[in-house]
Amino acid sequence: MKNIALKLSVFVALFALLLSPANVQAQITANCTEDGFDPITGQRCVNTIVTAVPFLRIIPDARSGAMGDVGIAISPDANAMHFNTSKLAFADKDLGVSATYTPWLRALGLQDVYLAYLTGYKRIDDLQTVGMGLRYFSLGTIQFTDENGQPLGSDRPNEFELALSYNRKLSETFSAGLALKYIYSRLANGQTVEDETITPGNSVAGDLSFTYRAPLDIGGGESMLTIGTSITNIGTKISYTKSANRDFIPTNWGLGAGLEYQIDEFNTINFALDLNRLLTPTPPSGDPLSPENDTDGNAIPDYKEKSIVAAALGSFGDAPGGFAEEMNEFTYSVGAEYWYDKQFAVRLGHFNEHKTKGNRKFFTVGLGLKYNIFGLNFSYLIPTTNQRNPLDNTLRFSLLFDFGAFEGDTPKGL
Repeated sequence: MKNIALKLSVFVALFALLLSPANVQAQITANCTEDGFDPITGQRCVNTIVTAVPFLRIIPDARSGAMGDVGIAISPDANAMHFNTSKLAFADKDLGVSATYTPWLRALGLQDVYLAYLTGYKRIDDLQTVGMGLRYFSLGTIQFTDENGQPLGSDRPNEFELALSYNRKLSETFSAGLALKYIYSRLANGQTVEDETITPGNSVAGDLSFTYRAPLDIGGGESMLTIGTSITNIGTKISYTKSANRDFIPTNWGLGAGLEYQIDEFNTINFALDLNRLLTPTPPSGDPLSPENDTDGNAIPDYKEKSIVAAALGSFGDAPGGFAEEMNEFTYSVGAEYWYDKQFAVRLGHFNEHKTKGNRKFFTVGLGLKYNIFGLNFSYLIPTTNQRNPLDNTLRFSLLFDFGAFEGDTPKGL
């Protein structure tokens, strides 16, 4: 049947989409016990959380990409649109723009799969800032075939996100940000699966974020402490057919802290830590369509039928492995950045994810250059496990432009 081959083609497209091995590993282990253990090995079962449009969680910024994917509480620039828009209220320039290009799956020989990210912000006054972001993900060319290998045509699947934000200082040290976004996902438009025509998926979502940023006195040196939190991609479920079986988008909660310390006139060092976890349901153990996991017998697992609010609130207590598994759903990022003369930067970081939730573990390194209004950042990912990451050994870069100084202008490199 034509739909079998098409399902495979759609899977290939989705695989190229996948944010990380966390989604590649996603599986339902039928042998798992109710509390999430394999009765044969005695080890906790792999139970990753799978969502639609995982491209929304790709770290698009080369600076953050060089610092272990931290970004919630590092100094503000246009790329705050991804992590924490409320930081933009503390931006020290009147206008900023950033453009990033990220090759995807180059280790597999794919040359036309990439992420492009364009962001910018404009300061309205000393309290208010607006921002915008456009994220575009190309999956390259996909060839569709029937069960006999006969071509059914080709397509170039793609996805994009358009975001706008408003950010305001509520005090000298505290700010809030609100972003609205439209999400479009076109994977196999016009093809059919089990007599259902595939159409582009659409979703509307929002971000809510807060930032505390204040100077510190550490050993007489100039220091800045930043603490931020954000809930991103709070939005409607998405589907590619008229089916009632709709998928959650990757709603995420993040908490970050950053410290900037100016050692002397020429030397500055920054440290940052981020914690992140998805606010979407954890799949149950065993068969998701068993009577216990599909109580109404409509062939849709109960966890996928939760409302957005119920799913987010329940995500802290729905893991079959209990509290231990809930803690395993956090990812940890640490990064450091050294600036010389506020113009040249060296960066490094580490990202960690539990082995039952995707097992992404890698080091990152990178460089940064800044001269007047122009900045250039590079990052490189070094894998530390056998898990394949789409960015393994890939160099990516970002261009930044900051126009116009604002009151209280901070050093160039911060």
